[in-house]
Amino acid sequence: MKVLLSIFLLIQTIWSFQLPFTVPDVFSSSSRKHTHYSKLNPQDHPIDLSQYKEDVVIRVSYANSPSLKEFLTKSEVTFNKWGKNNNQQTVDIQINEEELVKLIEKFPSLEYHTIIEDLPQRIYETFPLQESQVFAQDDDFHVQSELFFKEYRELATIESWLNLLQSTFPDVVKIEDIGETFEHKKLNVVHFSVPNGDVEHKDKKTIVITGGVHAREWISVSSTLYLIYQLIKLYSAWPNSKILTQLDFLFIPVINPDGYEYTWTNDRLWRKNRQETPIPKCFGIDIDHSYGYHWTKSSDWACGEEYSGEVPFEAFESRLWDEYLNKTNKDHNIYGYIDLHSYSQEILYPYAYSCNQQPRDEENLIELAWGIAKSIRMKSGTNYNVLPACIDKDSDLLPDLGSGSGLDYMYHNRAYWAYQFKLRDTGGHGFLLPAKYIEPVGDEIASAILYFCKFILSDER
Repeated sequence: MKVLLSIFLLIQTIWSFQLPFTVPDVFSSSSRKHTHYSKLNPQDHPIDLSQYKEDVVIRVSYANSPSLKEFLTKSEVTFNKWGKNNNQQTVDIQINEEELVKLIEKFPSLEYHTIIEDLPQRIYETFPLQESQVFAQDDDFHVQSELFFKEYRELATIESWLNLLQSTFPDVVKIEDIGETFEHKKLNVVHFSVPNGDVEHKDKKTIVITGGVHAREWISVSSTLYLIYQLIKLYSAWPNSKILTQLDFLFIPVINPDGYEYTWTNDRLWRKNRQETPIPKCFGIDIDHSYGYHWTKSSDWACGEEYSGEVPFEAFESRLWDEYLNKTNKDHNIYGYIDLHSYSQEILYPYAYSCNQQPRDEENLIELAWGIAKSIRMKSGTNYNVLPACIDKDSDLLPDLGSGSGLDYMYHNRAYWAYQFKLRDTGGHGFLLPAKYIEPVGDEIASAILYFCKFILSDER
């Protein structure tokens, strides 16, 4: 154990340094000075911002009246649920100002306050300034890779960056195309594996990390990419690290490429994928409700944000991922699974579908989760709460809200240890976390994954 602790501390030190050389990068830096969107020609807006002009994000308390279940099921008002704080008993919603009037009429004693008033501007500020997206010349690959994480990046830019990593480190980085989405985009798995002559590949423990399940959660995509880059740094500084020689990693940075691209071209707050549904003009299935473990048809209609599809694995992405894992079952000895989301600063453990079903090793799951939370707090001072996914999903109120989750599917069928991380923040920005937080969040999640890896290495099962 002392040896593992020494290794752990040394790796933390290595991850805090810059690479001794530069990885090819094609991005310019920016000072991120956005003017107010209203002062620009609408043609210069990244997307149509007028669609959010009458919307606000409010925080509603359900500590007294109405109850959360009553609020979610009997409001008869259109709104989009953003996040929930279980300790403070509040829920954040995006709502049109006219609908807010109706909501107050429905619940006269409603306690709420506005947390985002100028929603179009907040959305605009999450997009990179135009000059920061400009590619440099091929012979100008001298910019340090950290600049990639100064902004959120479009899908094509992410794919270019990953291809550069693969071409620069072909021995350890392999991009696997596992199929096409509804809109014919490639669903890519990044396999990071350091050859080890002393350990057969099938005997190495595998950790799976996914991001971007919900399209609007951009910080989950950036954090997944940041973790890949941290492994590159570790490999460059200490290729014989046990984390690299005894563990394999599978990353899906953007498991919802159709939805993610849509947030860059049409609706920044889109959640689902983009495939057709039985209702014309209603697009998208919530991938995180489409897995085949304890799947139930959701009560949400096809236009709703949590629509689960008509059958299990109807979402292209969950089906492709399931097929890939079945085909490569003998190649990947999956021990750990981390699914990155936002927001709320929570570490969720199984099960999502029911609070009445006790997971195996529940005590150890909780203990490990609190250890991960402590590693984050020691790194950045940021507090993460630990709770069962069913509470976060409100499965105790409406059972279908937690059905068909990727967390439950991976935990029950694939991984010994599985969690969903809901990244920063706790609602001040919500899904619109400014780009200046990409690296701080990446650093704290890298510490969390390092702690997780240390545990997996010490687990003798």
